[in-house]
Amino acid sequence: MAFYGKGHTPIIGVHPGVSLSFIVGMVKFNTPLESIRQEIHRLQDAIANDRYFKDIASIQKKKAQPGGYFFHATDDTHEARKVFYEYISSLDIGFEVAVGRKIPALFARKHNNREAEFYADLLSHLLKNKLQAGDDLILNIARRGGATRNSVLQMGLDKAVMRFLKRKPEKPIKTRIVFNVQSPRNEPLLAVADYLCWAVQRVFERGETGYYNFVVGKISRVMDLYDPSRYRNNRNYYTENNPLTPENKISPPSY
Repeated sequence: MAFYGKGHTPIIGVHPGVSLSFIVGMVKFNTPLESIRQEIHRLQDAIANDRYFKDIASIQKKKAQPGGYFFHATDDTHEARKVFYEYISSLDIGFEVAVGRKIPALFARKHNNREAEFYADLLSHLLKNKLQAGDDLILNIARRGGATRNSVLQMGLDKAVMRFLKRKPEKPIKTRIVFNVQSPRNEPLLAVADYLCWAVQRVFERGETGYYNFVVGKISRVMDLYDPSRYRNNRNYYTENNPLTPENKISPPSY
């Protein structure tokens, strides 16, 4: 989520490896979770013990650490990604994602130059249409430093409630949302969200649509939140029928 380096120096579009956007995604699994966890563990063990990958440093490094190898799209090889993307394509899931373009002026005005507020704002857009589902909604959240402290997650929920009541003030809040912050090493379901977020991020960062097109049928909605040029008629919301294209690639900011 970084916008600035030391001395409040802008680094977006200046330093290699600094992203032009930050993405938060939410996966809904429509089949029993424990069976999916077990299947992912089996796939991870197969990758870790496959002779083809025995000399791949990124895989062997994670294999040697507590908890062993786990899928992580940024670190994985193309071959490992193919295995997991094919598995994801077999799942009965729905995925929503909020994309926040890293625009320094907006970051200052809307989020007070605070990464926590930036994260909470994106999260609120994923929660705002879940508040009438009823029952408990338990969200396994990937731990991300201070951004996933309880106070930040509650800030996101409060923003979601505010947005919901602004649109439907007569409707009651029926859903109790519970946050369960987890390490990706301990919760294999988080790998599914990671891979889907990565596929979307490749479009916005590089204009590459190959991974996204492979799993687009699992992605119910992409919200490009800070693209005012497309706000009219919700053209900043993308679905399988209105997919992302290479034209969604973000241009670096000019300072």
